[in-house]
Amino acid sequence: MEELEEYKNLIVESTIYKTTYTRKFENRPVYQPPDHNEIRSFIPGTIIDVQVKKGQKVNEGETILILEAMKMYNDVRMPFNGTIKKVNIKKGETIPKNHLMIEITPEE
Repeated sequence: MEELEEYKNLIVESTIYKTTYTRKFENRPVYQPPDHNEIRSFIPGTIIDVQVKKGQKVNEGETILILEAMKMYNDVRMPFNGTIKKVNIKKGETIPKNHLMIEITPEE
């Protein structure tokens, strides 16, 4: 006797489809909205320079670190005025994509 596949609901733009899920789909990471108070690496690379330290007040647009990736230097800039809450990297460190580099407290 064959085992029947279990159909599940898949909702796309308020239309419900009955389907089976692949193992890859079922094991995918759960989406988490980005936290704007965290600076994460957008590409794997090496930290060339960290220009801020914990407790430092930084203005929007200032360079907070330099990340080398694919033989290019990328200035990572402060997205808004705030204070550096925590620095999770150091100069010379190699980091993967989506690594939490710096945590920020926004200015009120």
